[in-house]
Amino acid sequence: MSEATPGTGRRRGRLLTLTALATGLGAAAWTLREVPVAFGRDPDGERDGRIRNSPQYADGTFHNAPSDLARSSGPTRPDRDTFRRMLFDRAGRTPVRPIPLVRPAAAVEPKTAGVQITWYGHASALVEIEGARVLLDPIWSERCSPSAHLGPKRLHPVPVELEDLPAVDAVLISHDHYDHLDMATVKRLLRSQSAPFAVPLGIGGHLRRWGVPEHRIIELDWDETCTLGELTVTLTAAHHFSGRSLTRNTTLWGSWVIAGPTRKVFYTGDSGYFEGYAAIGAQHGPFDASLVQIGAYDEAWADIHMTPEDAVLAHRELGGGLLVPVHWCTFNLGLHPWAEPVERLLAEAKAQGVPVAIPRPGERVDVAEPPELDAWWVGLA
Repeated sequence: MSEATPGTGRRRGRLLTLTALATGLGAAAWTLREVPVAFGRDPDGERDGRIRNSPQYADGTFHNAPSDLARSSGPTRPDRDTFRRMLFDRAGRTPVRPIPLVRPAAAVEPKTAGVQITWYGHASALVEIEGARVLLDPIWSERCSPSAHLGPKRLHPVPVELEDLPAVDAVLISHDHYDHLDMATVKRLLRSQSAPFAVPLGIGGHLRRWGVPEHRIIELDWDETCTLGELTVTLTAAHHFSGRSLTRNTTLWGSWVIAGPTRKVFYTGDSGYFEGYAAIGAQHGPFDASLVQIGAYDEAWADIHMTPEDAVLAHRELGGGLLVPVHWCTFNLGLHPWAEPVERLLAEAKAQGVPVAIPRPGERVDVAEPPELDAWWVGLA
């Protein structure tokens, strides 16, 4: 075997450098092309009569309802200390061992008369209610970001491929933040599903830019209802904000009431605690189950994200039956330890006598017969 000449190593080094440079330039070109598209398209509220006439819209933006319980009418902007903690205080915020998943059987579960909830991680879930199927805030991308190369990365794989989901009757979006409205997932759903997207006012602009046809876009204001066969979905209030770039609150945010002929489920979306839950419960409840946001809380974000204790209180005021926590586990978006949200939730739920189901990502829960708690998260963080 002949020995390599001195020039061979240099040529290989140059080749590796050029390959890395080409890869970097390709990624940069993709980012420059795709990121502006992922921003979506902000609506022209002054020209859109539905937005202009919304009770939630004034002075060019949407606003939260007045609240004596929330700190302010809008989100608190993180201060320098919050940014420092986000960047440097990272201990315990990600699991050290793989998160257990439940892979669905090859055959699609048959439709039933009851209520079943399959949680896929973060806030993505499938609600089966009296034969109808509703997909909530689906995100199947590796990152919740406008870029495929930067931003919070998944802490566990998706438990099922998007194309393997059963046919759904509606896709519900709570607001336009990247961890709830994902462009790549929307484009995949265009090919794999035929269901409409029901969204808060203004989000239709994002969907249109991404190629969603008009007949598959349903935009609602708070307290507006859409009927799809025997399924009805109603957009209700939340205390949050919106925005995918530097502009904020040009699209609305909200929570969802999902109702069959006799059964009901509630989904909070993202929200700070506010008195609206009692009003929603009085008007639309009681509910067989509620999917409630529990993660990414902080004192600086009290207006926009509930603590686990807030989540239990909101669930009780809604008249919820089984509490299924969401908005935790999948992305590192908060300043708290990874498993803290569920531990605090369980302690408060036990103190208040609230039934809770905490599924693994991909696990299907029958609301009438929820599984026993087995603390699968213990020892992972």
